[in-house]
Amino acid sequence: MIKVDQIKLPIGYCESDVKIAVAKTLGVNAKDIKDFELIKKSIDSRDKSRIRYALSVAVELDREKHYISRHPNAKKYDAPARQIESVLPKDIPTPSKRPVIVGLGPAGLFAGLTLAKAGLRPIIIERGKSVDEREKSVRDFIETCVLDTQSNLQFGEGGAGTFSDGKLNTGTGSALISVVFGEFVKFGAPKQILYDAKPHVGTDKLRDVIKNMRNEILSLGGEVFFDSRLVDVKTKGGKLVALEIESKDRGLWSVDCDCCILAIGHSSRDTFETLASKIMIEQKPFSIGVRIEHLQKAIDVGQYGEQKGLPPASYSLSCHLDNGRSCYTFCMCPGGYVMPATSEENAVVTNGMSYFARDGVNANSALLVGVQPQDFNSSHPLAGVEFQRKYERLAYSLSGSYKAPCQRYEDFAKGRASKGFGQVLPTYPIGVETADLRACLPGYVTDSIAQAIKVFDRKLKGFADGDALLTGVESRSSSPIRMIRNEAGDSSIEGLMPCGEGAGYAGGITSASVDGVNIALKYIRKLFQDR
Repeated sequence: MIKVDQIKLPIGYCESDVKIAVAKTLGVNAKDIKDFELIKKSIDSRDKSRIRYALSVAVELDREKHYISRHPNAKKYDAPARQIESVLPKDIPTPSKRPVIVGLGPAGLFAGLTLAKAGLRPIIIERGKSVDEREKSVRDFIETCVLDTQSNLQFGEGGAGTFSDGKLNTGTGSALISVVFGEFVKFGAPKQILYDAKPHVGTDKLRDVIKNMRNEILSLGGEVFFDSRLVDVKTKGGKLVALEIESKDRGLWSVDCDCCILAIGHSSRDTFETLASKIMIEQKPFSIGVRIEHLQKAIDVGQYGEQKGLPPASYSLSCHLDNGRSCYTFCMCPGGYVMPATSEENAVVTNGMSYFARDGVNANSALLVGVQPQDFNSSHPLAGVEFQRKYERLAYSLSGSYKAPCQRYEDFAKGRASKGFGQVLPTYPIGVETADLRACLPGYVTDSIAQAIKVFDRKLKGFADGDALLTGVESRSSSPIRMIRNEAGDSSIEGLMPCGEGAGYAGGITSASVDGVNIALKYIRKLFQDR
């Protein structure tokens, strides 16, 4: 096939328009095109009077070899691998002990799927509940404010990304991304994630995808234990020999193993504490801030002008400030909702979510400021955890409840608590408490946010709307630690293999999924060495 880039088409184009435009670009007749495949689709909104789609297309021609001989600079297109089977070696040895995975978020799911497809029948331990039961836990928390500390927006099947926009954006350049996306589509994600420049699944569709993946693992001989938490790691001579597990229905039990893939997520603080004296853990920079909400129609106008017929607009903004800090938007949810994402009692944590249709009234995004280990004022490897916890509890203390502190931007800029709201109404489902967010965030964070909003307003008109809402705190964008691992994937305990966001090696659904496949492949390579 031949790759054709920068095909520009108007809003509302149809399939025949693509074929005609590609034929014109290649200088061939449209009837010479046997087939074509969309590779990438993005919106070019630089000229708001003439917004267009920009496409990259793979084309199969009738006399392709003849065309290439006449056009030696034509770009050849080799379709990427879309299934895990394509990256698995043949004749994989069977280990004497089954591998264990702790955590069933994106990293754990993809590690489990990789090992299951390799015929290795993984055992998966998940502290939270299955996705359907977990959804009930979240709903109960919103309705009653009684938190299940083991099953919530952070913990449970699918991990923290389950109740999000299902965004698959990443800066990772791994070839395994195409494999991850292909598997997502196989298990029910919309096909457009394979070519959208800003792919997303939507939390409503993502839940079914996760269940389908889990059922595939089970059908291939894997096992999944929900309501089960890792409580200890047993070693002999520096090597892993067993795991101690505590389950809701089984109590304490042990599983013998020489491989455990740790995919525990960025909020498994009790597990961090268990491991801190056993393996090398270091502090890691992360970010803290707020959720910012605008009317989605205002963001649409800011990005598209008055152009109609386009999907809800998104944005991605960042800047470096005079104080040496960086501020950026993250996990932007068009037509979305701000959600209660705490996993600990007496703490308030926010996150964002949207459904596939992205049809909510508000747009929201995390608005974050980078913090460094020197900000933690401690050399302890878990000092970043305590840093997060401090501000989450301060946010709770402002109302003495799980209501989130919330402030209009105009009031924030003037350093006063809001007395009410304007055009933008909060979507946080538990309810909000009007407050000055400076009472629950470090001064350098709120100062940075105040500066950054003005900068971002120059990039996206309306960002500094006085009625925009800031809701805090957003503290779980990434892990505050990194578990050191070697080239073979081992921590300082041989056989204990940290991966994903909780271990400090990923920052979102896609990169965590890729790391899950990557660490599973490292374990498989070990089997060949031990044979």
